[in-house]
Amino acid sequence: MSPLPIDTILPELERLLACRHAAVLEAPPGAGKTTGVPLALLDAPWLAGRRIVMLEPRRLAARAAATFMATSLGEKVGGRVGYRVRMESRVGPRTRVEVVTEGVLVRMLQEDPSLEGVGLVIFDEFHERSLEADLGLALTLQARELFRQEDPLRLLVMSATLEGLDLAGVLAGASVVRSEGRSHPVEIRYQEPWRAGEDVTLRVARTITAALEEEEGSLLVFLPGQGEIRRTAQRLHLPGQVDLVPLHGALDLDAQQRAIRPSPPGRRKVVLATDIAETSLTIEGVRQVIDCGLARKPAFDPASGLTRLRTRRISLASATQRAGRAGRVEPGICHRLWSETQQAELMPSTPAEILQADLAPLALQLLRWGCDDPAELFWLDPPPPGAWQQGLELLRRLGAVERGPQGSLRLTAEGEAMASLPVHPRLAHMLLTGERLGLGDRAARLAALLSERDPPGGGHADLEARLAWLERAEEGAARRLLRQAERYR
Repeated sequence: MSPLPIDTILPELERLLACRHAAVLEAPPGAGKTTGVPLALLDAPWLAGRRIVMLEPRRLAARAAATFMATSLGEKVGGRVGYRVRMESRVGPRTRVEVVTEGVLVRMLQEDPSLEGVGLVIFDEFHERSLEADLGLALTLQARELFRQEDPLRLLVMSATLEGLDLAGVLAGASVVRSEGRSHPVEIRYQEPWRAGEDVTLRVARTITAALEEEEGSLLVFLPGQGEIRRTAQRLHLPGQVDLVPLHGALDLDAQQRAIRPSPPGRRKVVLATDIAETSLTIEGVRQVIDCGLARKPAFDPASGLTRLRTRRISLASATQRAGRAGRVEPGICHRLWSETQQAELMPSTPAEILQADLAPLALQLLRWGCDDPAELFWLDPPPPGAWQQGLELLRRLGAVERGPQGSLRLTAEGEAMASLPVHPRLAHMLLTGERLGLGDRAARLAALLSERDPPGGGHADLEARLAWLERAEEGAARRLLRQAERYR
């Protein structure tokens, strides 16, 4: 295996974890941190044969990282390296490195707060600041303080950038290690400013056509969601030697792997992706990136108490990450579908999800942990009081919380059952109610449909119409959702 930029700092990283028990690693994309660090630390004396648990923000990245590491050891996934994501597990008795999504770590801690048998927890791509990553770090820090003083649990936070991350306050005594990346020059090409009401898919399709004609190599195209991916695909008329492949979180594993694998000799591909491709993945053969500059993110509306998906401009940090995808294997080009003036107006980084999210899921997990006051934990950004109280009020209305003898909040039996299900409290309550009414199958199918960020099947607002579409199961998306419903059952 060829050397990685990360290799030069690994001895220092191991030494710091041996004596200080916590470290922060800043390494840009291409340095090799995701797959290089866990394997390099496996034989560290302080690990003493225990497991490494590494968090990845997305299921695709978790599977890909585990597969790459297992292959580099000459093994299949589930041997020394495995993964666990929501409702899917490939680990075995020999597994020493578990790559997990962030919600899985929270559930591991709920079941065993001491994390017995785990010597190191790695938080990868922490700059994304997901709600579950912040919660996972807060719970891990308290678990370490309460249960692992005699046998210290090591923590490593890895990030492409430390801008906006004040980790010194929560990781006391942690030293920062920095690694250079391995990237090639990327030429940035700007376009005319966006016009009000402009169809993003039209400009993207035109840019793809021109880029294929002018330059060699495959293309990675960033779009906000599945709807834009479908509409862009419908607009394209590609040459015979060019393959068109989508890449988003709702695809099954085989479809996602097709987007990541290198094209056969003599062929190129156009990958239409959401921000799932922004970090942790190397898509073989990509020499050009087309970035529409938009992302679709959940945003909590305090007035309605509901979370809605909103399409927003990306941050400067995200734009830099996306451009870097073009320079992973050779010099590349990034087509930014906005002007240099608009580039200067981008916010520096994406705000932490905890500052703008529905906190009912977080409140449910904290109460399950035995904590009814977030101030008891260490946070990079504490939960906003208003959103916290609103989350508690939703749990109260769902029958999930009650007052204990000392006046503190605690979960009811219904709340405990809701907390054990890997869905939003509203959907958990619906699943449990459906089961009690003898409508478990229907509730599970509704939960699968309502969990979908970008509704397939025409995106009907009428749930009866969407259920009818689902039950016909004529499309791959419908079959996938039926499998998800069966897992809920």
